[in-house]
Amino acid sequence: MVDPVRGRPSIFSPELAALICERLAAGETLRAICRDGGMPDERTVRSWALADVEGFAAQYAHAREIGYQNLADELLEIADNLGGEWGRDRLRVDTRKWLLSKALPKVYGDKQQIEHSGSLNFGEQLALIRSRQQKNSGGG
Repeated sequence: MVDPVRGRPSIFSPELAALICERLAAGETLRAICRDGGMPDERTVRSWALADVEGFAAQYAHAREIGYQNLADELLEIADNLGGEWGRDRLRVDTRKWLLSKALPKVYGDKQQIEHSGSLNFGEQLALIRSRQQKNSGGG
């Protein structure tokens, strides 16, 4: 079925979903895909994923992850070929690094380090705990 106002498909089909996911996995953005004729609106595709229409959520998530890995490969190629137009290439690299750190934080995010400054005197802590226990039990 086609939306008569926009001329876009409005009903999910496994073939259309597979095509969208194939293009996402190849590194195309959902916006670019949905701008093409015969493709549904971007919001429609996202709603299919959110509603998990016919198992689309997993298919969509998997395609997105492959697409982000594709971006990582592209990032390496750009970084390896930094040269002539250094400023433009640097911006492209930084943009992709940022995107990957947000999309796949476990893989590409900044590592979090927790530092403890100060000392923990176990004897003093134990004495404080015992003192509070005695007060709470009416013994002190």
